[in-house]
Amino acid sequence: MKITNICCIGAGYVGGPTMAVIAEKCPHIKVTVVDLNEARIAAWNDTDINNIPIYEPGLNEIVEKARGRNLFFSTNVDKAIDEAELIFISVNTPTKTYGTGKGMAADLKHIELCARQIAKVAKNDKIIVEKSTLPVRTAEALKSILDNTGNGVKFQILSNPEFLAEGTAVQDLLNPDRVLIGGETTTDGQKAIEALVEVYANWVPRERILKTNVWSSELSKLTANAFLAQRVSSINAISELCEKTEANVNEVAKAIGMDSRIGSKFLKASVGFGGSCFQKDILNLVYISKAFGLNEVADYWEQVIIMNDHQKRRFSKNIVQTLYNTVSGKKITFLGWAFKKDTNDTRESAAIYVADDLINEQAKIALYDPKVEQKQVLSDLNYLDTRQPEENANSIATFKNPYEACADAHAIAILTEWDEFKEYDWQKIYDSMLKPAFVFDGRNLLDAEKMRTIGFVYQSIGS
Repeated sequence: MKITNICCIGAGYVGGPTMAVIAEKCPHIKVTVVDLNEARIAAWNDTDINNIPIYEPGLNEIVEKARGRNLFFSTNVDKAIDEAELIFISVNTPTKTYGTGKGMAADLKHIELCARQIAKVAKNDKIIVEKSTLPVRTAEALKSILDNTGNGVKFQILSNPEFLAEGTAVQDLLNPDRVLIGGETTTDGQKAIEALVEVYANWVPRERILKTNVWSSELSKLTANAFLAQRVSSINAISELCEKTEANVNEVAKAIGMDSRIGSKFLKASVGFGGSCFQKDILNLVYISKAFGLNEVADYWEQVIIMNDHQKRRFSKNIVQTLYNTVSGKKITFLGWAFKKDTNDTRESAAIYVADDLINEQAKIALYDPKVEQKQVLSDLNYLDTRQPEENANSIATFKNPYEACADAHAIAILTEWDEFKEYDWQKIYDSMLKPAFVFDGRNLLDAEKMRTIGFVYQSIGS
């Protein structure tokens, strides 16, 4: 089968950028991204390309080049499903907040709704591609729903997990380490795999396109993120030991990273990992392991999450202890709210949990992040359901100017590693703050010696 029309259900952090790159690299294929969120689709169609809803370096240019040519954004889900030969499902799969598996299992209600809508609309055979982060054996559930519609349409289910790092998503899509496609071992399953291979082969070398069975593909996604998160929690555990022994975690990380068996990636100590995938995928792994009675396996992976939560709480606790055991009524400036630089994604950001702790201690938080608005900040805090929304709104204020955010502050906490923070006039910031002026660098971003020379009481992770 030669694919000429693709539909993607879900215009979020995965669906939008992935389809934009496919459209740019495959001008002969019509690509339609659909979503029921009218405001999100309107933003993708905004005449000012800078207003698209996802911030990723290089994404604007790609969308601008392909949009209206063979890339379209629409709320007409049924029409796009009907016309497409290949349908990506890229909807949100949050961790369940209710019932069996609460706090660990993935909530698949959006996936099931997609399957039922596809089954209702489809009049001819379709290839369905799992793009969302999903627990193992989700394809089985999808196939069960689709194959029991009774309308005679045949569906092939493929798993094609994304391995994007936010902030570098465009480059990850343009030059991926690998593209993983899992499908059935039947003749029809192999034909479906080859149809998707042909799409990616327009720009990805074939030797980087891996073909597996569907279960291996689904589990590979969870395992990759679990291994990466494990490295972050491992170096963060060592960072606490470094602080007690007067070692320097940056020196330790450099020393072990030069070992070719270990490598240097994901060994940067910080206030903790965030994002939509690491925690969710590990919790999925924990839940699956427990479901099969593999309690030791579950306990092993759960410890990665426990260590990450500890690192965030340790950071906020240290701020309180250093500021003479009280931050009540004190202005604490946060530089950064996104979970990492070069993205406006805030999901599971360490800043949310540090802020929650400090608001519990009655601190007044001033925030500057170059890509995150007040509305999103309040949404993140309100989602925790720790207190009334009005109390959150009265406890945190966002600023458009970092110098205004820092003025009259008792302390500054750096929560995101935005490059621009390194270029600030820190002498000017110091002069505007209450003394002693504290900086808690949760990303080990700044020059410690320079900051202390200016006069700051400067603390970083792991030293």
